This record gives sequence, C-alpha cells and structure tokens, in this order.
Amino acid sequence: MIVLGIESSCDETAAAITKDGREVLSDVIYSQADIHSEYGGVVPEIASRKHIEKILYVIDEAVKKAGITKDEIDAVAVTYGPGLVGALLVGVSAAKALAFAWNKPLVPVNHIQGHIAANYVAFKELEPPFICLVASGGHSHIVHIKSYGDFDILGATRDDAAGEAFDKVARVIGLGYPGGPKIDKAAKDGDVNAFNFPRAKSGSDFSFSGLKTAVINEVHKIEQRGGEVPKADIAASFQQAVVDVLVKNTVQKALETKVNTLCLAGGVASNSELRRQMDEAAKKNGLKLYYPPLRLCTDNAVMISAAGYYNFISGIKAGYDLNAVPALHL
Repeated sequence: MIVLGIESSCDETAAAITKDGREVLSDVIYSQADIHSEYGGVVPEIASRKHIEKILYVIDEAVKKAGITKDEIDAVAVTYGPGLVGALLVGVSAAKALAFAWNKPLVPVNHIQGHIAANYVAFKELEPPFICLVASGGHSHIVHIKSYGDFDILGATRDDAAGEAFDKVARVIGLGYPGGPKIDKAAKDGDVNAFNFPRAKSGSDFSFSGLKTAVINEVHKIEQRGGEVPKADIAASFQQAVVDVLVKNTVQKALETKVNTLCLAGGVASNSELRRQMDEAAKKNGLKLYYPPLRLCTDNAVMISAAGYYNFISGIKAGYDLNAVPALHL
C-alpha cells in the first residue's frame, strides 16, 4: 500500500510517500527554521503563510521523487493535530482537496502518533509492545504502545515540554533558535556540575517550568554582578537536568510495565546526550533501545505516512469535514 503523508503542524512543510508503512519512497521537507530564528521562536502567522506558499511544491516533489503517479497512491494521510491551528489547517485543507480530486481515502493522523511511527520506518523489525519517550518542542510523553493503534499514556509534561525548555533557555543565554541543537553543541564544552539546577519530582510526569526559571534567575544574577554568562556550563548543567529526568522516568516505566523494549521519538530524541545516557541506562537494565536517525526525529512527513498506513489498515478514515484540532490528545 502506498500512502502520501502531509505534515504542517509547526514550521516544517513536508510531504512523503511510503510503502506498507516501512519503506520510504520519497521524503521532502521545507524548513522555516532560518526565518523564525530572527524572532527567537516560531511566529504562527508567518509559519502559516509559508506553509501556503510551499505545500503544493513539496507534495509535487514527493510524488516526482517517488517515481510514481497519483493513480498509484492508495491513501492521503495528514496531521490534523496537535500543533498550531493555522499551520495545521494548511495541511488538512491540501489533503482534503487532493483526496477529493484523486478520489482517494483521507486518513487523519495524530502528530504524536507520527513521531512514534518514525521508529517503524527506521527499524523494520520493531513491533509493539514497547515504551516510547516522545519528547519535542510541544510534547513530553511516556507512552506504552500496546499495539499499532492502542496507546496508554504513562507520563506527560505538566507545563513546559522538554523542547520548549531547550528553546527558552537557549534564547536566555544568547544561543538563539532552534535551541535544542545549539544547547547540545554548546554543552559539549561545558561542565555538567557547574550549576546544580533542580530536577522536578512529579511522579511519572515531567515538569520543566521550574528548571527553566532557575536557569533564568541564575543568568540574571550573573549579569547583575557584571559577570560574563558561562554559556557552555549553563547549557551542560541544564541539559543534564533535563536528561536525568527523561531517562529516569522512562526506564522506570519500562521496568514497571515489564516491557523490555524502549524507543525515543521527537525532536529532543536527536539530543546526543539523551541518546548516550538512555543507551547506558537501557543496557544496565537489560532493555533494548531504538531511536530514529536525526532526520526522522524532527517534524517530517515520512512518520505521518507510516502512521497513516497503520491507521488505514485499522479502518480509520476521515470525511471532508475533517478539521484541525490544535490541542488533540493521543
């Protein structure tokens, strides 16, 4: 089965085509990161307008690169939430128009489900059940994937998501946007023990708001004393505080549920220190760990196409009244 996937939930306009949810035929992404870096974060109105400009281009490119015709596409899958409402509407509108014009089934996909499905593309042998940490700019979830369509949320963020905290801290210490890769790079030259930032104790859930505030307060103290902000040390200490909590909670849930396979997903899953320390923790506890290549960690349409395949074979389809749901839950 060949599925066209469309993704426009934030600041990447993407289209991709996969076969049977596992084989990538094409993968096209137009990133707006350079545009939004001027503002220190994503500006929703600008993101929506750029999606409108690029959506048909990336879809055309995806079809061309796959070496197929529209008649060979079996279904059109699209992210309908969660995300920025204006951005989501562009992708949903394009998907509905194509499904109608081509007389193809329309398949709705939850963005978080898409991130999880990126692992199916990267690892052909991976099958449920497994525990997945989904960490990105808008989400921090520990999910028990019982089957391709059965998800149990074991933990979630109570305030800022991990990626959101990375972006805000990077902005405060002058690294710019996007914060995740910039902090990851700066932290390699820093001391993880330079600052003792807090680790929120909230059971199975995450909370990064207090950590973010602690970093901001520390930076203000240094600046008020006329000192130079040690960017690398703050980046390293902050990153370690985030990684500590993500690793501990995720491994704990795997052990509690007696599921011996772990996966990482989402933009924060590309963090090198998170990968390294999760790998160490997994080996120590006899767990198998998977994480996608960097391109499949950030927002992309390959993951939406793959998730769309599993939704479609489960009988999940949408009508032409499909709407964007910015606060959609998994």
